[in-house]
Amino acid sequence: MIPFLHLGPLTIPTFGLMVATGLLVAAYVLQADFDRRRENFLKNGYLKEEKESSHHDEGFLIIGIAGISGLAGARLYHVLQSPREFFADPWPLLFSRYGFAWFGGLLGGFIALAFLARHYRIPALEFMDVCAPAAAVGYAIGRIGCLLSGDGDYGVPTTLPWGMSFPNGVVPTMERVHPTPIYEFLTWLLIAVILWNVGKKMLRGGTAGIVFGGYLILTGVARFLIEFIRVNPKSFFGMSNAQTASLVSMLLGIILMFRIKSSPEKGNAAA
Repeated sequence: MIPFLHLGPLTIPTFGLMVATGLLVAAYVLQADFDRRRENFLKNGYLKEEKESSHHDEGFLIIGIAGISGLAGARLYHVLQSPREFFADPWPLLFSRYGFAWFGGLLGGFIALAFLARHYRIPALEFMDVCAPAAAVGYAIGRIGCLLSGDGDYGVPTTLPWGMSFPNGVVPTMERVHPTPIYEFLTWLLIAVILWNVGKKMLRGGTAGIVFGGYLILTGVARFLIEFIRVNPKSFFGMSNAQTASLVSMLLGIILMFRIKSSPEKGNAAA
């Protein structure tokens, strides 16, 4: 593994490099989604006037703000999982380069996106639909940073031929273990493709929130299952904290889908 790149006097953490790459790629995906929906947005009077020029940069601004908020939420959620250790010496833990919780990132990013939806005058569910595929792509690429740094996000020991050891990782292990960051990378890319295609169909008519609801359910299921082979400690009813958060994500997605299905207002997302 390569936790750091040494370029002369510079030392660059590969985790941070991949997170930055993930945010950049996510911004391009989000901008592409914004652009394919732009005609509908303008027709419905959603976007602010100054955003109707030929210079479209919504994706990069949104990802920049939501990405920073998501990282802050992921870090805060992670350290608060061990409150005694955190409050004993909070600052080193807060500003460590390692330890980010997926559900905290989801919450932090969601809060930022709720404010951004108001800024762009786009209904919240439609805005979340636009952001969902980009969020999946950004997360997928960020997981490669976990793989390169060997930060302990790997799985339990395995005899499968693709098992990997992390002797030079930040959290080293000589055992061959499940490379769960690779599993997550491939799974979240697949989720992004599914959500992108669902969004494409929604342009021809559908109800706002379908893509976002799918994101909550699919990512919740994926993370819940992957946790069975992760090395995270168990807490609630024999589940890890991430599994508990995944159940919350799935439940919220199912409730959203049920409300959409039972809503009398159909087909308003792409009208």
